[in-house]
Amino acid sequence: MIRDIEWNHILDSISNDAHEAIIRNDFVEPFLTALGFTKTEWFPEFMTGKGADSVDYAARKNSVGDIFRDTKTNPYVLIEVKGRRTVAGAQINLANGTSKYKETKEQIKRYLLSPKCQTARWGIITNATHIQLFRRHEKVIVPATSNYLIKKDNIAQIVSQIKNLIDNPPRALSVCVYNDKGGVGKTTTVANLAAILAHLGKKVLVIDFDPQQGDLTASLRKQEGKVKLSDCLINHKIDIHNTIQKFQVKFKNPPTLKNIFDLIPSDSALEKYMEPGEQAKIQGGSARLKRLIEPLLEEYDYIIFDCPTNWTFFSQSCVYASDVVLIPTQHNNFASLKNSQKVIQKYIPEIRDKRDDGRPVALPIFFNHHKPTDAAMKRTHDFIQSLLTTSSGGINKDLLPYYYPKASLGSFDKSIFSIPEYAIVASAGFSGIPAALTHKIAHASYLALAKEYFL
Repeated sequence: MIRDIEWNHILDSISNDAHEAIIRNDFVEPFLTALGFTKTEWFPEFMTGKGADSVDYAARKNSVGDIFRDTKTNPYVLIEVKGRRTVAGAQINLANGTSKYKETKEQIKRYLLSPKCQTARWGIITNATHIQLFRRHEKVIVPATSNYLIKKDNIAQIVSQIKNLIDNPPRALSVCVYNDKGGVGKTTTVANLAAILAHLGKKVLVIDFDPQQGDLTASLRKQEGKVKLSDCLINHKIDIHNTIQKFQVKFKNPPTLKNIFDLIPSDSALEKYMEPGEQAKIQGGSARLKRLIEPLLEEYDYIIFDCPTNWTFFSQSCVYASDVVLIPTQHNNFASLKNSQKVIQKYIPEIRDKRDDGRPVALPIFFNHHKPTDAAMKRTHDFIQSLLTTSSGGINKDLLPYYYPKASLGSFDKSIFSIPEYAIVASAGFSGIPAALTHKIAHASYLALAKEYFL
């Protein structure tokens, strides 16, 4: 199918001044054909169900008695198209970092979350100069490819890659819980988030990649197994599946032993890889963990990493292996807020440049162990305001959504999601059972966390 399309001729025929209608007809419709969709399997100006919003194209494979062009239900792929110039003659640039790219990216994310697009798994933006694929996993939308600059010598490869991803969607969303500041409840968040997601019927794997403390492993009353994660870093013949243990809970009423989630525990041999000389023995460096978990992506709905605080090989590996980074902070902890900015603006982009596929992305911060007072919150918001203020005195609009995700030009909403402070959450380590499974209020709080960010 891809070979039948003369991409060189198509690209030559589209002028630098082409308006949107030309891009649709001459590029996007052949592109849809190359993805394997027939003309009865796509529909232009698809109404998303959110006000008057319509996405330029929606597509889905037909089934017996269900022709997408006729039923216009349950789209699978959405495409938002831009021209190379506006009707007024202004250039449209979809390169990374441009205002039009940011606007179009937000547009496709809004469409993917719209009422009539709940079945859509993929979103694409393009103007036949740039093209990027986005993946939706429940509530989370992440890039699935780089934002490619289209050329004659790469267009066939780009189309092939996008088609392969759309035809073979990964099951898991990988999540790293990280802040470059200790004591903010990363491990507690991992355990309780995993427990809640599992309670909701999701298949969850937790990986403890903290070489020194291994607090998650200890808090769940687990120990390293005969086959260790440290072994897998070096020995490519070892099956990662052999490191997985079941975290089970004995319930009294009714008496039952129930599997909650799976765990790859930390192990004592990981600590030696804190030394640069030992790290050099790991083929692929910080990319090794990502490659290790690739066989597991089709077996779980969520893979969640617990890692150490400092920006070391271990935390870099977990961020590298993740689609998204969830950042716990504390409203009364100056360093946790300051360091979250470093994670968002420095560390995550550093990994994203190495991966070159648009991932990982940061999720908005949340307050952990939250017990606010009016005076403390005023101080907190004043400090966040200072983080957001640019050298010219304006607001850093790129950073704003990570601190105040509900803020807009019309309403500067300072709402930040928070998990209240509960003694039962901190003391749950003594029982070996995450508080979200045993404590009603803790359960409600972590359920709210899961819904806020993931579901």
